[in-house]
Amino acid sequence: MSTIELPRQFVRTRRFSAGVPTAFTVSPDGTSVLFLRSRSGDDPVGCLWHLDLDSATERLVVDPTALPGSAGASGITGYAVDDAAGLAAFALPGGLWVVEVASGRTRRLPVEGPVLDPRPDPTGRRVGYLADGALRVIDVAGTNDRTLAEPDGAHVRFGVAEYAATASIGRSRGYWWAPDSARLLVARVDESEVPIWHVSDPTRPASPPRTVRYPVAGGANARVTLRVVTLAGDHTQVSWDPREFEYLTAADWDSHGPFAAVQSRDQRTVRTLAVDPTTGRTRPLAEQHDPHWVHLLPGTPVRTGSGALVAHSDADGTRRLTLDGVPITPPGLHVREVFGVDGDDVLFGASAEPTEAQLWTWRPGTEPRRLDTEPGVHSAVRRAGTLIHTARTPDRPGARTAALRPGRPAVPVRSSAHDPVLRLYATRFTTTERNLHTQLLLPSWYRRGAPPLPVLVDPYAGPALQRVTAQQGPMAFVSQWFAEQGFAVLITDGRGTPGRGPAWEREVAGDILGPVLADQVAALAEVLSARPELDATRVAVRGWSFGAMPAMAAVLRRPDVFHAAIAGAGVSDQRLYDTHWRERFLGRPDEYPERYAACSPLAEAAQLSRPLLLVHGLADDNVFPANTLRLSAELLAAGRPHEVLLLPDTGHAPSDENLFEKLLLHQLDFLRRHLGIPAG
Repeated sequence: MSTIELPRQFVRTRRFSAGVPTAFTVSPDGTSVLFLRSRSGDDPVGCLWHLDLDSATERLVVDPTALPGSAGASGITGYAVDDAAGLAAFALPGGLWVVEVASGRTRRLPVEGPVLDPRPDPTGRRVGYLADGALRVIDVAGTNDRTLAEPDGAHVRFGVAEYAATASIGRSRGYWWAPDSARLLVARVDESEVPIWHVSDPTRPASPPRTVRYPVAGGANARVTLRVVTLAGDHTQVSWDPREFEYLTAADWDSHGPFAAVQSRDQRTVRTLAVDPTTGRTRPLAEQHDPHWVHLLPGTPVRTGSGALVAHSDADGTRRLTLDGVPITPPGLHVREVFGVDGDDVLFGASAEPTEAQLWTWRPGTEPRRLDTEPGVHSAVRRAGTLIHTARTPDRPGARTAALRPGRPAVPVRSSAHDPVLRLYATRFTTTERNLHTQLLLPSWYRRGAPPLPVLVDPYAGPALQRVTAQQGPMAFVSQWFAEQGFAVLITDGRGTPGRGPAWEREVAGDILGPVLADQVAALAEVLSARPELDATRVAVRGWSFGAMPAMAAVLRRPDVFHAAIAGAGVSDQRLYDTHWRERFLGRPDEYPERYAACSPLAEAAQLSRPLLLVHGLADDNVFPANTLRLSAELLAAGRPHEVLLLPDTGHAPSDENLFEKLLLHQLDFLRRHLGIPAG
């Protein structure tokens, strides 16, 4: 397979995620593990597997393609288990299924309609599930199917996570079982005031548009409340003022009772509440404040076995882990995520070096202890002392996962992922006095002394993720593909990107474009001055999603530096993005209209003097195609030539391998034409 086939391989392997074990569940005694994995690196169908750690043997528990009525299913994308990890539930297009893990006996439960988020109760006797906006429960025997919470309005749903929760907050669940299986904590979501937007397909004019509820910046959010619901269908309202705290950021029900975290609309206050399951009354467990926004640390809040609240504090220039409000990690160790608690032990990810995500543990009476031994990006789950450790390192593509138990040899969890068809030729370093983390990728065939290479700046550069990390991330192989076509590809993580602490993240407060572009320009200038193999007269920039914003701004504001740009699925009008994500950085548009204008390139369209290619999927319901169409209209009105490529039946990222290949080839042709590069 030649390197030219990388684009097809990238999509066919689901960005090299097919065949990778994920979604680990450790048994209560720590002797076995459940997980999802497809059969091979180009098989999209997720199967459920069981690994016995004593014998180091794995067993296929569920192959969804073998289940009646599920032919052609995309596989198991998620599952849930009871406390004993003896019963698993999952949904397929063919219905609601349960499997007895020990025997592998799988059966479909007799429920109607599409099913979402099935979850066994802790005892394994019943399964909760969502259908048609209602929360329902059915006995595992397939009897006594009934509704516990039925929509009481045309736009009300129970048990779901609303758009803001899934897209920006990081909460994917909307109901939680009590440990005794007798009650549930349930979210009620009322979207009646959320604006209605439409996603249409111009290639099918006879088909009606798809209607979605989209909480656009400055507009109404879904009204989210909580109820305690019994198996008899009795409801008790949980008391807090949703007008003061619009966002439900987290919730759970542990052995100490139900609790929830709520956030104000301006995101400057987060309050964690203990819930009385009998009365619904709440009392504060903790409260966080920040003059810009309170960061939502993944995996928190959570309570230890003894009831101590694990959260975080942005203090001493560091995001520190706290236990009942007291920091338990030192300054300089930047906490990224809490992976879970095992009794009173806390497992978490943190960075002493920004490009790494290290694995740490803490237990009462000790100092935090690092568990991994090599640079990389590490994650884990732990139960009953058994640690399932996944390591992604800079020396090899993909991930390695192993089960670790005290005094026992490590048991690898096999991956069937395909290796990329090309290797990375990348160098990581820092640039400028701000120590911007930068990566340069060169062609495998380039030799010192050859003619200088045109430069392709290829960042993401936004607050959602880093690209320059101590791993071989999937997107790096797309960048290397461009390098193999004759480019030096430069990637820089500047202000606002994760991993460098609270102050660094908040340097984009009020302006998510100016500082980002300035850092890209500064890093590029330093690399150009230090590397004679780079041609400063031929510099292009390419970006997708958030990365499209600095790409657009690059040719509008700095045509002296950038000679062409490609912007895919980008936001050109910040008022067209969602409430929680956009208001976090810019505030509400009616209060700060100047911020929204300064970060939207529409008003700068007349300044375009360099070639610009705009790309957008017409089915994108994350960044709506109106963004690209409005910018194109402004450019046309100003008489500024540009190119627009619209992708029918395509969402925020192409998922068809032929389309993705042709899209990259089209971008390559655009760059060659406008940088004066002869075809290879």
